[in-house]
Amino acid sequence: MTIAAAPQPRTLPSVPREYLDPPQGLINPTLMMMVAATAIVALSAAGYWLWHWPDWVCFGANVLALHLSGTVIHDASHNAAHSNRIINAILGHSSALMLGFAFPVFTRVHLQHHGNVNDPENDPDHFVSTGGPLWMIAARFFYHEIFFFKRRLWRKYELLEWFLSRMVVVAIVMAAVHFDFLGYVMNFWFSPALVVGIALGLFFDYLPHRPFQERNRWRNARVYPSRILNILILGQNYHLIHHLWPSIPWYRYQATYWAVQPLLDAKGSPQRLGILEGPRDFWNFIYDVFLGIRLHHGPDDGAGDRAAKDAPQKSDGTTGH
Repeated sequence: MTIAAAPQPRTLPSVPREYLDPPQGLINPTLMMMVAATAIVALSAAGYWLWHWPDWVCFGANVLALHLSGTVIHDASHNAAHSNRIINAILGHSSALMLGFAFPVFTRVHLQHHGNVNDPENDPDHFVSTGGPLWMIAARFFYHEIFFFKRRLWRKYELLEWFLSRMVVVAIVMAAVHFDFLGYVMNFWFSPALVVGIALGLFFDYLPHRPFQERNRWRNARVYPSRILNILILGQNYHLIHHLWPSIPWYRYQATYWAVQPLLDAKGSPQRLGILEGPRDFWNFIYDVFLGIRLHHGPDDGAGDRAAKDAPQKSDGTTGH
């Protein structure tokens, strides 16, 4: 009598080791992106003052530059922008200045977010995403500074770094007043920063984590695969990949997703945008755009049902857990 062999459990893929290692060598895409952002700002200023470019060209160029710098500061906060810690810090501080942020504040507050995703009390980005209408989300980034000091998050010389970075911004504004270019600062720095702040809040905070209830590490953020969005928003449509493996730089998110998709399927990770799944999702999104006031609920209220709905579907209609 022949005894059938027991079926072997399916081996799920893991992240390729080369994706987890920090970027090697002096030149990498994040460094080049920061160089490009700086060059765009310089060309925009020269175009405005020397070559009389149209205002909309200068404004659009600065929006693009600040958009690029948002990904630089994000990777630098995880030491994923460059393998050299000094260069990584330079990238972090320069991108922060461009955005009007302070790099130590962004870093410490962002790491608090990673450790407490969707916790109303301890996730600072929970308030950024849910504290009012989406059109005001950029203004709520100033809460990061309040959270930083309230929780006393600084280490070593970071309080000094915060002070110096803020003095640089103050010095620029004072110089603008004295030399009569405050209009340029307001219209071509602060206003583009406002536009980019809305985009950062939407693509880094709101869309990846809604409905802001799930705390399981495999389901507290989402992916919504798209090769076009991967270019336009620099990989943030694969935000769950970043939360699961923060050392992976932005330009490896998409490849990592395709490498581990079966693992995410098995874990029930949300892999759709989730705002067009039905009338309720759509109208909740519209509510958040214009009003967005939320009451805090327990971490599991409705989270299981939403996770099941967001899980990828098999051909028979069952979820891919």
